[in-house]
Amino acid sequence: MNNALDDFDRWVRTDFVELNTRLEEAYFAAGKQIERGVAELEALKERLALEGAELVRRAGPADAAPRDLDARYELLGSVGLYLGACRRHEVEGPQAAAWPLANFLASSLGVAPRFVFAHQALFNQAVGDRFRTFTSLEDERNFIVYNGLCVLAYQRTAAALRRIATLGVSSPLAAYLLREAHAGLGDVLDFSKTLSKNLDVDRFFLNIRPYFKSYRVGVAEYRGANAGDFAAINEIDVLLGLCSPNDPFYQAVLAEKYPYMPPEDQSLLRAAVLAEPLLDAFLRETATGSVTPQLRENTELFLAVCRRHGAASAYHHHRLVAPFLQAPAAHAPQEDHDDLTSSGPPLDVVVAHLGRLVDLRSAKARADAFGARASLDGLRDALAGGRS
Repeated sequence: MNNALDDFDRWVRTDFVELNTRLEEAYFAAGKQIERGVAELEALKERLALEGAELVRRAGPADAAPRDLDARYELLGSVGLYLGACRRHEVEGPQAAAWPLANFLASSLGVAPRFVFAHQALFNQAVGDRFRTFTSLEDERNFIVYNGLCVLAYQRTAAALRRIATLGVSSPLAAYLLREAHAGLGDVLDFSKTLSKNLDVDRFFLNIRPYFKSYRVGVAEYRGANAGDFAAINEIDVLLGLCSPNDPFYQAVLAEKYPYMPPEDQSLLRAAVLAEPLLDAFLRETATGSVTPQLRENTELFLAVCRRHGAASAYHHHRLVAPFLQAPAAHAPQEDHDDLTSSGPPLDVVVAHLGRLVDLRSAKARADAFGARASLDGLRDALAGGRS
């Protein structure tokens, strides 16, 4: 890393955090998402925007960018944190200095030119046990840590499920992998429950959520960061067979996510949509009518994994999205209602979209042809009628 990049990184870890924290404390004391027109606060916003712009300008020549792809991706995240903060504090103008570097880094990596949750959780080198954050608020740290742990647990689950294809669903080794997947999803539930208990609703809504809004890079607007922007949860969806890559609704989910995932996740997801779903493999083997003890054990483990995946998704929707976003949004000033979500559409549209994903992951009966409920019922019937 050159001196200019060192200086920018040092600023992101120190003055940047202090400026954002001072602004957030003022907003929180006023009980508002943002304070406008207060001279002292406007000076802090201007300082943040101008200091960041100068440091990015100095760090910005393309030939100074790291050669290592992970370091390049991490730098894109740091530039994105600056741009996200300018958007959060409604600053216009100076941040344009960061657009060329953001676009250069993104085009070289094949990703969107903004920070995403991967930059906060998994591509974020800690120094002295502190990773890069917007603020020094404990609630922001909790949000990143426990969502990041959920991502790691989902990745653990996806890695286990991914390996079953070469073993066959009746293999005794597949039983080990299914138990690993079940344990990983158990961790997702546990981490989500801890986050629900530890995260303050008002702090999240007023001081954390606003950094995840969409923002502009050049002439294009890019939707906000989402903690689900990793391949693993979608790998689990399609490898289990709970969601279908042939479903137009789910195809749109996947197509929209690709630019917001880390580069290596994009290739993992492309491979997953071409794999045979485990549900289909279990249906094929149990259809013979001869259900061996090992196949029965593996099938029951598979069904337990499906149930736990649905439970984790439902918990996130009902105990995190509803109380931390829907409930406080109902009391937000009317002028803020058009800017409540990170993904662009109105809140009710986003929540309905997420609810449909929960239904698919929970295998609820649906009117469309792509839910897994009937196939899972058929698999249970095969177990009930199969010989061992």
